Amino acid sequence: MNETVKTIIPAEPISVPVEGMTCASCVRRVEVAAGRVPGVAASSVNFATKKLTVEPADGFSAKTLVAAVKKIGYEVAPQTITLAAHSLKGVDDAVRLKAVLEAAPTTVNVDVNLQSGAVTIENIGGARQREVLVETARLAGFTLTAPAAVGHDHKGHEHSHHAGDEAALKRDVILAAIFTAPLFVLEMGGHLYAPMHHWLMGVIEAQTLYYVYFALATVVIFGPGWRFLKSGFPALAHGAPEMNSLVAMGVSAAYLYSLVTTFAPGLLPDNARHVYYEAATVIVTLILIGRLLEARASGKTGDAIRKLASLQAKTARVERGGQTLDIAPEEVVVGDLIIIRPGERLAVDGEVVEGASYIDESMISGEPVPVEKTVGTHVTGSTINKNGTLKFRATKVGADTMLAQIIRLVEQAQGAKLPIQLLVDRVTALFVPVVIAIAVLTFIAWAMFGPQPAYTFALINAVAVLIIACPCAMGLATPTSIMVGTGRAAQLGVLFRKGEALQALRSAGIVVVDKTGTVTKGRPELTDLLVAEGFERWEVLRLVAAVESRSEHPIAEAIVRAARAEEPLPNPSPQGGGANPAVRTEVDTVAVETQWVSPVSSPRRGEGGPEGRMRGPGLRDAESLPPHPPAATFSPAGRRTQKADLLSISEQPVVFGGKGGFAATITNFESITGYGISATVDGHKVDVGADRFMEKLGLSVAPFADTAQKLGDEGKTPLYAAIDGQLAAVIAVADPLKPSSVHAIKALKAMGIEVAMVTGDNARTAKAIAGQVGIEKVVAEVLPEGKVQAIHDLRQGGKTLAFVGDGINDAPALAEADIGIAIGTGTDVAIESADVVLVGGDLMGVVHAIEMSCATMRNIRQNLFWAFGYNVALIPVAAGALYPAFGIMLSPMVGAGAMALSSVFVLGNALRLKTAKVSA
Repeated sequence: MNETVKTIIPAEPISVPVEGMTCASCVRRVEVAAGRVPGVAASSVNFATKKLTVEPADGFSAKTLVAAVKKIGYEVAPQTITLAAHSLKGVDDAVRLKAVLEAAPTTVNVDVNLQSGAVTIENIGGARQREVLVETARLAGFTLTAPAAVGHDHKGHEHSHHAGDEAALKRDVILAAIFTAPLFVLEMGGHLYAPMHHWLMGVIEAQTLYYVYFALATVVIFGPGWRFLKSGFPALAHGAPEMNSLVAMGVSAAYLYSLVTTFAPGLLPDNARHVYYEAATVIVTLILIGRLLEARASGKTGDAIRKLASLQAKTARVERGGQTLDIAPEEVVVGDLIIIRPGERLAVDGEVVEGASYIDESMISGEPVPVEKTVGTHVTGSTINKNGTLKFRATKVGADTMLAQIIRLVEQAQGAKLPIQLLVDRVTALFVPVVIAIAVLTFIAWAMFGPQPAYTFALINAVAVLIIACPCAMGLATPTSIMVGTGRAAQLGVLFRKGEALQALRSAGIVVVDKTGTVTKGRPELTDLLVAEGFERWEVLRLVAAVESRSEHPIAEAIVRAARAEEPLPNPSPQGGGANPAVRTEVDTVAVETQWVSPVSSPRRGEGGPEGRMRGPGLRDAESLPPHPPAATFSPAGRRTQKADLLSISEQPVVFGGKGGFAATITNFESITGYGISATVDGHKVDVGADRFMEKLGLSVAPFADTAQKLGDEGKTPLYAAIDGQLAAVIAVADPLKPSSVHAIKALKAMGIEVAMVTGDNARTAKAIAGQVGIEKVVAEVLPEGKVQAIHDLRQGGKTLAFVGDGINDAPALAEADIGIAIGTGTDVAIESADVVLVGGDLMGVVHAIEMSCATMRNIRQNLFWAFGYNVALIPVAAGALYPAFGIMLSPMVGAGAMALSSVFVLGNALRLKTAKVSA
């Protein structure tokens, strides 16, 4: 039977762990081997994470890639996916299913158990592959599901694998130390303390002692030290030596020389019959200790990823087929209804369909205040439900959730290669062959020109050169700093999507910001309400909001939100008790539940009267809004609980009056294009619109002329309201600044960075906002292509330019800039076009991104200086360069200790980035 099975080529880069890499030379070998595999467009290895990342293209095959890496002496560690196959009718079905799954480009091996229906797949595709494989099987007529058991958790696989490597190193260190200690004490003790040497020679013959040394050394070298031999010599045989080759050659040279002295002394001159068993074993032990310390420090560099992964919920409670089931989060599908109780983490992203509660979203926004969630609002997976029960519909699951995307961005940043790494790679590719050549020349020079015993000196110095050279430190210098630096940045809400941005951002000379949603909140709010003589503030707001509730314009929404936030407070009577019935009666005409929304002016207490009677204190100055709401407490349902007669205001709008409308009678609603809107509310004729609308109605706005001018200069949009044919109020609506914008601009300027604003908004508003935050250079009223041209103009002079934006219209500018920085609360298009993403939407994230770029690059330079300086300085010393002038020779054992500590020093320096200080 012939059939065509559609396979899905992965579009994203694939990262897979590779075992056996020990230095930068290994990195180069794996990259080259993987890059030559058909279907691999590009390959890159991160030595710190020990991961190979490839960009698949047409013809990609995981089997071919794994085989190519194995051929050069390394092992790819694929992930294992277990699924359950249903309705397999026989062996033919099992064979066909196996063939279908093995045809998937990312599959390495498949095992189908016909009796149990279990399907075990070794795959290298990452988190999305479960869904891809299920879909591939479905297209071929098979149904695959997750096994019935709950709790598949692959997130800890890499961590447990790393822990296993550390445990094996610890075992080998202990074993090597046990057998090395007596050998070292007996041999070196006799050299350092003459009486001990004489006593030892009196107790045991020298030849017998050599046999004891041989036995101890053999256990160490072919036990714990076998890892160096089994990797080092094959690499040498393939013509691609690496660090294990240097260790293997040095240890073997000392061991074999000692074997000749022990079992065939006649082959050597009398003055050259020495053993170096202790040097060989101490070298193995010290390097193993260094590897153990390196493994422990390297494990800490991945803390950021593990902390993010630990935020994932362990189970999800879903409603399916009338039943409530607890399943693993990866088994949730789009459309599932999920129930979340107080104190639980949300398993996936979704939309609330039932209930109300407050959600702790600090992991996303960094804000400690819980956010109210009601029907229709979006919820994010891995956030914590505080005090209510919610039911929500899953909209993004698996690798599409916000947490999964954040983890993926951090992993991509940590696996990136900076431009500076390219130079390091070129040097390390030649490093090991050059060291071997230096060792050979050292042996020849000492053997020909050195003092007697010449061969002994030649061996000691050649082995010292091999052992002290450390390509490992050079290989770790850049990736470890990137891992820790990007992890620290992620904690600050800064995600580097591209590694190049991490290096380039430190050189930014000008930062260009969009206005709406970047410097400002991106959502209009009612900021001022000024009423004319004879009108009462709350009644005007009530009537205007009732009319605006029928409009979908953003300005209308801002006015309605403001009205939802205000309700006249109980007013003590002159006798000192009870509420003012007039105020209560007036409020009762509108069904309002006071909610936390955007800050607006508090109503004037004590002003009011019977329904329909409007009186006020006369023309008052515009009331700018308080930056913070007055003190109050809130019930779990979100309603206001009054405290000390103060009004509470919140920043989260909640639907009131059933479906968001006023319980007022609204008739004759009309929208006049280009002018405004009009309606009759509870018998009052209400008109709301621009000044030209008032003029059309025959009303003069002159009483508010000065105020309107002042509001316009502040970047606010003035509107007018007329009630029953009389000018009643001027209303100001504006897109307010984000709280951190002023501080962020000041911080950028303090760093010597020029700041400019490019926006499509009108010039007057743009200049008003720019003036408030301290930006002098403004380019306004430009289309998306105009923003690109503005970037070209601002970049003149060779400055590195970073652009910060959030909207679809910012995508071309984000792509054109040297570094594109997207506000994480913006559109997906903008985020995909950016190099850096600010998760919380705070403009201070730009400052933090630049600070972390500077700190990380400074740390990399320190590591490279140490790694290269160490080798440049100590290799000549090991070769004996100081012996002619000072009689100083470097013992191979000292070289082994120095080599082990050099890698630990680099890792320790990189870990300092975990506590890097940034602007508050």
